[in-house]
Amino acid sequence: MTTVVVDASVVIKWFVPEAGSDAARRLLAGENLYAAPDLLFVEVANVAWKKVRRGHLSERHASQLVSEISNIAIAAVPCRDLAPDAYALAHSTGQTVYDSMYLALALRLDTFVVTADERFVRAVAVIPDLAPHLRLL
Repeated sequence: MTTVVVDASVVIKWFVPEAGSDAARRLLAGENLYAAPDLLFVEVANVAWKKVRRGHLSERHASQLVSEISNIAIAAVPCRDLAPDAYALAHSTGQTVYDSMYLALALRLDTFVVTADERFVRAVAVIPDLAPHLRLL
């Protein structure tokens, strides 16, 4: 069994039908263990809130999604444990500390992040030591 770090761009697709949802659900259906910085739960809630404000999701569905996210078997790692490494990665890659939290966890676990964030993947793909630790959904 492989441990996979998942970010909010993937997890939201487990709950909301949108581009990439089928691929995200196939990932979820696989025999993997999932991990993420505990920041994941805040980010998913924020995405749900944005979708409600834009009229793409009902408030009821968003509220249910935010409640149910904690029931998914994702090992949550405290951000405070990842912050020094995430900051160093953000500084060296020019990416946000938020995105770098996921990458820092993948490096710590010697695995990879699955993300739907093409910009992040493109930015990290040019760094040979980091590229294998980030995969596009």
